[in-house]
Amino acid sequence: MSRRHAIGAVLLWSTVASAFKLSLRYMSPLQLLFYASLTSLVLFGILHAREFTPRRENLRSAYLGLINPLLYYTVLFSAYDRLPAQEAQALNYTWPLILVLLSIPLLGKRPGAGTAFGLLLGFFGALVVATKGDVAGLNFRDPIGVALGLGSAVVWASYWLLNLRDGRKLVEKMFWNFLFGFIYISITMALMGELAVPPAEGLAGAIYVGLFEMGVTFLLWYQAVEGDMAFASNLAYLVPFLSLFFISLLVGESIAPATVVGLAMIVTGIIIGKGQQNL
Repeated sequence: MSRRHAIGAVLLWSTVASAFKLSLRYMSPLQLLFYASLTSLVLFGILHAREFTPRRENLRSAYLGLINPLLYYTVLFSAYDRLPAQEAQALNYTWPLILVLLSIPLLGKRPGAGTAFGLLLGFFGALVVATKGDVAGLNFRDPIGVALGLGSAVVWASYWLLNLRDGRKLVEKMFWNFLFGFIYISITMALMGELAVPPAEGLAGAIYVGLFEMGVTFLLWYQAVEGDMAFASNLAYLVPFLSLFFISLLVGESIAPATVVGLAMIVTGIIIGKGQQNL
């Protein structure tokens, strides 16, 4: 059963990059975040209702909710809004490399030669993607979009490290994170003057993102990792490549050879770097 959960999670996560890009045709990044987060909050509220008990530990979500969903998805959706989906998802997928990098000073991990090589290979792959293969010329079509794509990876890696010390159950943690996060998002929406009902196509996309990027898939993944971590972890490396297939099919982007080569370098760098650091 755990392997089915892993396969389900990988397939669903492979579709969300396309859902981001399609939804952003009808709404702004902040509007997409608002309706997707509301969907996730309702989902986790229903799941957490029977065990709902406010306790002091849940105040941790007051700052975690600021990081995720507010900061992380604002940066991520802004990257998708500016870049082709294939580039945004590849740059965001560098987060395990950044996690290894951050673990060196924060967790006292000592990088070996293999780790250093993995990091260099992975980040060079990101450069290949961002420049469309013109590494020597360092020609970025949208430097701000590239910065946002890599910035989203930094935010997610930081959030992951903060979660290492959070011993709450997944559903409880996610409910409180989204509760605080939705409050922050609503305030931001009001201040930015973006409170509006989007077209039906955009709303449907936001609900899909809320369910299958932020919600159900995390539950499937948690069960998969608990049952067979090795299988789930290895299967996860298929996500960015399957994403390219769906981006081509659903969004209509022509996948650049540089994206495939750069993404392969990123994934190889992640495998080498994580293996050496045992993260």
